[in-house]
Amino acid sequence: MTGETIYQAKKKCPNLKIYQGNYKKYKEYSDRLYKLLLEYTDKIERYSIDECFLDMTNYLMNCKLIDKAYEISKRIRQELGFTVNIGVSNNKLLAKMASDFTKPDKVHTLFPNEIQEKMWKLPVSELFMLGKKTVPKLNSMRIMTIGDLANTDQVKLIKKFGKHGNMMWEYANGIDKSEVNYKVEKPKGIGNSVTLPTDMSEKEKIEEVLLALTEQVTYRLRKYKMIAKVVNIQIRTNEFEDFSHQCKLNPATSNTKDIYEKAKALLEQLLENKKPIRLVGLRVDNLVEKEESQLSFFYDQNAEKQEKLDNVLDKLKQKYGYNIITRAGKMGIEKIVKLKDNK
Repeated sequence: MTGETIYQAKKKCPNLKIYQGNYKKYKEYSDRLYKLLLEYTDKIERYSIDECFLDMTNYLMNCKLIDKAYEISKRIRQELGFTVNIGVSNNKLLAKMASDFTKPDKVHTLFPNEIQEKMWKLPVSELFMLGKKTVPKLNSMRIMTIGDLANTDQVKLIKKFGKHGNMMWEYANGIDKSEVNYKVEKPKGIGNSVTLPTDMSEKEKIEEVLLALTEQVTYRLRKYKMIAKVVNIQIRTNEFEDFSHQCKLNPATSNTKDIYEKAKALLEQLLENKKPIRLVGLRVDNLVEKEESQLSFFYDQNAEKQEKLDNVLDKLKQKYGYNIITRAGKMGIEKIVKLKDNK
């Protein structure tokens, strides 16, 4: 819908009430949303005050991307008190187009195999980055839908519109090679959670999930060159009851083994007399720069060995991909939470 001046709007509707915008409040909620999203990925592009692109590559913990989208949507509604539309795809253009489908409070996918069905039937004016002045020109060429544009000769469009013609053709065909342009910011806390595909009661299996979460969280922690003073564990039962425990880490650390041992002890307390589990989450808080850590008077040989091991594993993951190597304690998790299709 095209906007108009207040004067014109009042002529149409004399009883129209005008409310002053509150940018400070918008910014506050935008920052709260950003903080929540940082629990899912470090790669976030703040596209506008109310829009973000998230690169979830290597952050899915073997979960489906669509399931994470629904989880984020639910948390925003429950914790922040407003709703969002979420578009899910494998590039920014298609994710943006999907987010503009029917509203409000919806999650839509638009993967390449869905372009013809979901996008090509839309009016050409709905294509992202298409200016108002361009639409009549395309209409005069009998290009009425995005599908018409996608099936128009690319060379013909370039001759008429130059580089913009090439971009229009690529966008109409779902082609976008731009990356999520994120700014690395030091977090105040890092966490992740996983919704299990089935209710789980076996302590050993839940611990395997917890180990996978600990590896992912501590990997990000070390990437920021930070250490944590607090670890927090959350579980959700099959009746959607939430429970959590936390404890201090003394000394503060980014060591996977030490944080996992603390987390495992917390988990054991939470699992006493509880119903089957549907979600497990781990979070570290009160983060400080590693250089700010207070040195101990006592030399800890085991801690040094663990730090070296973590650093070697981190380098392998950075070079060959996050899932290239795993700890022996996680080997059983593949049967629990691995899903073949990550759409």
